[in-house]
Amino acid sequence: MGYAQLVIGPAGSGKSTYCSSLFRHCEAVGRSIHVVNLDPAAEQFDYPVAVDIRELICLDDVMEELGLGPNGALMYCMEELEDNMDDWLTDELDNYLDDDYLVFDCPGQIELFSHVPVLRNFVEHLKSKNFNVCVVYLLDSQFITDVTKFISGCMASLSAMIQLELPHVNILSKMDLVTNKRDIEDFLNPQGQVLLSELNQRMAPQFLKLNKALIDLVDQYSMVSFVPLDLRKESSIRYILSQIDNCIQYGEDADVKVKDFDPEDIDD
Repeated sequence: MGYAQLVIGPAGSGKSTYCSSLFRHCEAVGRSIHVVNLDPAAEQFDYPVAVDIRELICLDDVMEELGLGPNGALMYCMEELEDNMDDWLTDELDNYLDDDYLVFDCPGQIELFSHVPVLRNFVEHLKSKNFNVCVVYLLDSQFITDVTKFISGCMASLSAMIQLELPHVNILSKMDLVTNKRDIEDFLNPQGQVLLSELNQRMAPQFLKLNKALIDLVDQYSMVSFVPLDLRKESSIRYILSQIDNCIQYGEDADVKVKDFDPEDIDD
């Protein structure tokens, strides 16, 4: 059985930086992971690329040959990946052993994980290859400046949860860049009534029922919660990784090592 993280989130949320920091952390503790680039527009990497979608298709080539804009070209590239799952992708995955750990660095176009089926089909392909998969959804903590943006981020994450139907670990990234962490703490441990009061103050009266439904979804049903990630702290990366490992049951099938003993010693 293989293990995989699918790292998604809006453009600029820190996905590649997360992958790079995770690789360095695992390297430091003697743990092996392989980072896969699924962004056909990527140019530079701070981690060794184990598999690169640009070997299959490149964004610049599509834009030049088909006359598409950046977003349309990226969607074309991802559909090309979908069409080559049984060929190119399978050949690449066959290079890894059953217990290998892959981290997929995905593009930031939100439609890929909200309603377009490309990533969903990609996940199904990984499952068919006996991979346990967890989604790692990153949201820029500097984006969370008020309750409306927090709810917006929650709904985007929930959309991905519904679309992909996988265990999720939602991360507030770039916590090392936040100047006043007290502004973020209210959203890490949200109090429903406080959020509802703030939301009602910002929204028109006709949205009161909608506001309550949204807050109940976050508060009462605990559908979406975020874990802060501060890349300056190894303990923060270690905690995030432990949460993800628990989701995909990494290491749970390892053989238990028992010290050899002589049954006769028990009688003595």
